[in-house]
Amino acid sequence: ESGEEVKVFVDTAPLMEKPLAQRAGLGWQGKHTNLVSRDHGSWLFLGAILSAADIEADQPHDDHCGSCRACLDICPTNAFPAPYQLDARKCLAYLTIEAKTQIPREYRQALGNRVFGCDDCLAVCPWNKFAAQAREQRMAMRENLRLAPLSELAALTDAEFRERFSGTPVKRTGRDRFVRNVLCAIGNSGDRTLAPVAEALLGDSSPLVRGMAVWALARLLDGDAFARLKSRWAPREQDASAAKEWDA
Repeated sequence: ESGEEVKVFVDTAPLMEKPLAQRAGLGWQGKHTNLVSRDHGSWLFLGAILSAADIEADQPHDDHCGSCRACLDICPTNAFPAPYQLDARKCLAYLTIEAKTQIPREYRQALGNRVFGCDDCLAVCPWNKFAAQAREQRMAMRENLRLAPLSELAALTDAEFRERFSGTPVKRTGRDRFVRNVLCAIGNSGDRTLAPVAEALLGDSSPLVRGMAVWALARLLDGDAFARLKSRWAPREQDASAAKEWDA
């Protein structure tokens, strides 16, 4: 009826889309805790409309994971304590996209060259053999975002970040957390030519960026070169979290 309130939200309210989707017959929650569909595998987006209308209920979907453990075994941080259970504190998707604090040191090497999310557990699902390319153009990756050099991504200012990732999910992570992730990837690269890129961010306004720049440089430089940087920059560091990176 006209005049009724309509509220629209995306990832901003505690609506349990996955179990609702299973009850609606769209698929089942797999061992990786995400929805799996016979038709789309693990690659799908869920949307819901909540209504007071009297609608005939669908048949809930059965679980078809069987004995498969591919998603559990591939996780780079062992974030699944058991099938159908996820410890989000270890999940690289959470750590790179949602976490507002520094990425814990024990998970940084596992991050590899990822700068936004992970999706290994989704990609390995055998049900993906039935997945098809989305027809909606807004789902397609923009060419200017494909395989961008780490040095280019690390140098983004806030304005450049917003312009580059406008209209994409990456934008909501924000420039500081995104560059934090890029610096972690730089530290994992083993490419010493990227050390100046990290060094240029030691004076960044964000403690997250400064701290991860320290970690990246510790991985790329020899002891003497790192010690020279430490003697110059560590005494200036006022943030406790970033200061710990120099000491660690």
